[in-house]
Amino acid sequence: MRVGLHALGIGDGARPEVIRAVATAAEAHGFARLWCGEHVVLVDAPASRYPYSADGRIAVAADVDWLDPLLALTFAAAVTSRIELATGVLLLPEHNPVLVAKQAATLDVLSAGRFSVGIGVGWSAEEFAALGVPFAARGRRTDEYLAAMRTLWSQDPASFAGEFLRFDAIRVNPKPLRGGWLPVVAGGNSHAALRRAATLADGWYGFNVPAADVPSRIAVLADECARHGRAFDELTVAVALSDGSPGDLPALGTAGVTEVVVVGAPPSTPDAAATWVEELARTWIRLEA
Repeated sequence: MRVGLHALGIGDGARPEVIRAVATAAEAHGFARLWCGEHVVLVDAPASRYPYSADGRIAVAADVDWLDPLLALTFAAAVTSRIELATGVLLLPEHNPVLVAKQAATLDVLSAGRFSVGIGVGWSAEEFAALGVPFAARGRRTDEYLAAMRTLWSQDPASFAGEFLRFDAIRVNPKPLRGGWLPVVAGGNSHAALRRAATLADGWYGFNVPAADVPSRIAVLADECARHGRAFDELTVAVALSDGSPGDLPALGTAGVTEVVVVGAPPSTPDAAATWVEELARTWIRLEA
């Protein structure tokens, strides 16, 4: 069972000295992957419901620092050499996909092929409004943008025509290092997100999922794979738990989870952050002293 760490980019985890300490300690102590999420915009009193908590409210205060995940992971890539990197998640319909394709491939090249793109459709109507992007049809927009990005990564020159985007015979370089392919992980806990993972992505990232609910979510994912002629074992399955403990890892592995992602906020100083990562590793990866 792989163990990832979702701890970069917010609050104290947005400070460069803390990012360096967390990233290097995570690599040294056996974490498989560093995850970093995104919000371009937060508002003080959102009307939109946050889908990953019981009360519908995001736990992050609107006035804290929240770094762009591609830039934060580029910094993390520069201070590490082995640990994998992933957006968890990039809100794809809020972005120009031609630009995201170039940025993602650039990060993949700079990290020597360690990057995976985690994508989501977004939940905040206020955020979409501030960015001037329609909130409606964001799922269709996400699917089309992903298809366009894969075209840009694999073809040169590349052409694409869709409902939301069109380009003809353009060159966007660099290309990802793995033969014009970059792993894409679909985030979200809804049936639509699981269907997107099964039909369009290379993996699924479930966020803040109760441990007891993981098998049923994976059953839906497996059913969608079967429905669309996809082998379930082609997918990676990463899950950040809302509860649970290292004792749940064997059962999660049996259910089909390939990576458990530990979510946390690091301390404010580099030394304390490094110690915090080491203690998490001893708990979740069970390293010997």
